Amino acid sequence: MKPTKDRKVAPDFTLKDSSGKPVKLSDYRGKAVVLDFWATWCGPCKIEIPWFVEFQRKYKDRGLVVLGVASGDEDWTVVQPFVNQMKINYPIVLGNDTTADLYGGIEALPTTFIIDRDGRIAKLHVGLASKEDFQNAIEKVLDAAPEPQRAAAARAE
Repeated sequence: MKPTKDRKVAPDFTLKDSSGKPVKLSDYRGKAVVLDFWATWCGPCKIEIPWFVEFQRKYKDRGLVVLGVASGDEDWTVVQPFVNQMKINYPIVLGNDTTADLYGGIEALPTTFIIDRDGRIAKLHVGLASKEDFQNAIEKVLDAAPEPQRAAAARAE
């Protein structure tokens, strides 16, 4: 995990979900976000996705949102059946090169960003990571108060 002072703001983007509705990353400000770039043909992605399904179920009431960005030039005719088969319970959007470039170019899949409640990147995983590593990072960002609360607490001391 990056120290809070060293975290960079996650670039905002707008991508469409399967119904064509725009989804903006900034809409999730105030929540912790697992931003996962993945593809249907990616073996390690297929290992991680069930963990993300579990984390979404387990932590959504504490303010976690998993957001999947389907990458690899696939369209909804390929992605939607995969989403149904994997029983994905979190928002999925179709990625593009512009969005990948905002994040430094996605060179490998999966690439997963853990974003804190203030919209800053707390951790980055390129390739397969362990379930425990994800869970520990998620719990840390969920346990941390958002910036206004930290500032108010500091003033109260």
